[in-house]
Amino acid sequence: MSEQEYRWLLPSAMGGPELPEGPAEDGAPGPGPGPGPDARTARRPRRTLRDWIVDVLMFVLAAFFGLVTVGEMAGHADSEVLLAFDQVAGALACCALWLRRRWPVGVAVGLILLSVGAPLASGAMIAALFGVTVHRPFRVAGPVAGVALAAGLLQSWLRPEPGTSFRLAVVLTLVITLLVVGWGMFVRARRQLVLSLRERTVRAEAEAALRAEQAQRLAREAIAREMHDVLAHRLTLLSVHAGALEFRPDAPPAQVARAAGVIRDSAHEALQDLREIIGVLRSPGTGDDDRPQPTLATLDALVAESREAGAKVTLDNRVADPAAVPAAVGRTVYRIAQEALTNARKHAPGAEVAVTVTGSAGDGLTVTVHNPAPDGDVPTVPGSGQGLIGLTERAQLAGGRLDHGPEPDGGFRITAWLPWAP
Repeated sequence: MSEQEYRWLLPSAMGGPELPEGPAEDGAPGPGPGPGPDARTARRPRRTLRDWIVDVLMFVLAAFFGLVTVGEMAGHADSEVLLAFDQVAGALACCALWLRRRWPVGVAVGLILLSVGAPLASGAMIAALFGVTVHRPFRVAGPVAGVALAAGLLQSWLRPEPGTSFRLAVVLTLVITLLVVGWGMFVRARRQLVLSLRERTVRAEAEAALRAEQAQRLAREAIAREMHDVLAHRLTLLSVHAGALEFRPDAPPAQVARAAGVIRDSAHEALQDLREIIGVLRSPGTGDDDRPQPTLATLDALVAESREAGAKVTLDNRVADPAAVPAAVGRTVYRIAQEALTNARKHAPGAEVAVTVTGSAGDGLTVTVHNPAPDGDVPTVPGSGQGLIGLTERAQLAGGRLDHGPEPDGGFRITAWLPWAP
């Protein structure tokens, strides 16, 4: 909700909702749309029930002040004509209050000038001055209040009230003007405070929504990365064994049965992993707790699974106690090795892959996966190209770094370092 909309909603002790600062109808400067009729109509909403109550109350108070004043002046009137002029001027001043929401400054200045010669308009002038103080900044309300004070002093000199000295009239005029201006400034400050608090609330809610959206995006990226690492490994195993069956239709029955069993198991495991990942997407934060996560200690099983698929993989794990490696670090090493083996099966089939893990607590862990150039022509395998990018992000999230690239002999090497706090 915009600031201008808030200004229409903010409560006040008296007066209506504050007009948006802009080229108002009374000529007050300010930013905003031009003074065309459409823009003016758009800035003036209809009076609410509360606005009607306040306007009626202002009219009644101004009329009551006029009736009291006319009763006091009836016995001391210099002429019937002057008394009739005061009564007409007071009535017009009370009616003019209905226009103070549209032209607050113009109505206030007009009533101030009218009150100089017609004391019955003083009540309406005070209500209009209060509205200007509430609805306009002090740079506008201050000069208007100064004009009202001067007009009050001039009225006390031109038409002194019988039985009241000029000094007392000056004091009363000064006190009433200061009270009206002070009260109006207090109401305006309260409105601005409420507006500021509401804006802060809206900003805080927007920032909280943005943080939640970012957290959700990061969580989905992590799930997508996990899906890529897991499913790509399973599907490449399926591709390897299916390719073997395709190119070796005359293979012994035992070998065919073994390949079919691997295909079946890999398919079931891929479906299970996919089901768990979809469960995480449907209920964030509940899937990973029930699924055992890989660690450095399960790296041997990953290598054994690749060997069963026919890949040539050697593992050199120089970590004395793999179980002592933190779970997050071990899981990252596992995923890096898994993605590297997947890429080797796709882009260098038949090449021997060497996986080396070294390090200790305090020095960090270093995992290196290297494969030489493949023999012969390599079939084109579709890929998204996001695997290495995901590994780099995963290593950076763990506080480490990852380098990858081709070797001079045509091979490919991936090297990652991850911190391991003692």
